[in-house]
Amino acid sequence: MLLNLSNHPKSTWDKKQTEIAKKIYGEIIDINFPAVNPEADEKDIYNLAKEYLEHCKKFLLQSTDKNNAVHIMGEMTFSFALIKMLHENNIDCIASTTKRSASMDNSSNKISRFDFVKFRKYN
Repeated sequence: MLLNLSNHPKSTWDKKQTEIAKKIYGEIIDINFPAVNPEADEKDIYNLAKEYLEHCKKFLLQSTDKNNAVHIMGEMTFSFALIKMLHENNIDCIASTTKRSASMDNSSNKISRFDFVKFRKYN
């Protein structure tokens, strides 16, 4: 099972990313990334990460897939705290890597395109 904890639901992933995720992890479940308050202090971040740790563990305990991980992409201090907690619970965490290409449209607006390359483990 792959828990997708990001602001990019699996329905927005390109075909390559979805196929690779399903091949490695089986089922993909979206979990909305929290809106992290920019005024939050370290204790607030810790408590939010602890809440999400328990949420992830509940899903993963139900998994019958061979491989399990959390795909986590988002606000850095929350992600760091949660990844640390997940690792302490022997839960793999991954990020998606992309290749960025930029172009300009007719109105001189910059258009960025991100193409999935691979998943990379947080170690």
